Amino acid sequence: MGRSAMADDDLDGDVEGEVISETGGGGGGKKKLIMIVLPLLLLLGGGAAAYFMGALDSLLGEEPTEETLAEDGEGGGGEDVAMPVEDAVFFDLPELLVNLNTGGRRSQFLKIRISLEVPSLADQQRVEAVMPRVVDNFQTYLRELRIEDLQGSAGMYRLREELLTRVNAAVKPTTVNEVLFKEILVQ
Repeated sequence: MGRSAMADDDLDGDVEGEVISETGGGGGGKKKLIMIVLPLLLLLGGGAAAYFMGALDSLLGEEPTEETLAEDGEGGGGEDVAMPVEDAVFFDLPELLVNLNTGGRRSQFLKIRISLEVPSLADQQRVEAVMPRVVDNFQTYLRELRIEDLQGSAGMYRLREELLTRVNAAVKPTTVNEVLFKEILVQ
């Protein structure tokens, strides 16, 4: 093993050293990417949070609304900001008890107590005048429901929307704003 054998060993060592340094450099590129992207994401996230919380409204030249003033507790000169109060009227329908459509299996019943929201007292009187029609529409619809139709929050949402559509059809030209469930029992 002369000089040439040692030189070959040195060359191999240099080549290996270069390969090691090249593979080690790939990790540095990932670190640089993380060092750039992470602060950028944090900055964008903080800016989005400030925008949605309303902290940037004064910078963007947007006028504060009554709602944001009431939430912040700020009002002109220490006065309380009076939010417009709806004159909605709530009244209860009679309790409904119906058999559900079970397809010939054991009978199941639905007991439901509903409250209606109408815009005014005059509208309440108009709805009460056609209450037999409203109850009939509800009974007809509820008797065709299956137990699967009432499962979960999606089932309750569909039931609410269907009842609202049917009550508004029955009380035209008056409108009902909302159907509210006070009690729902399935046996």
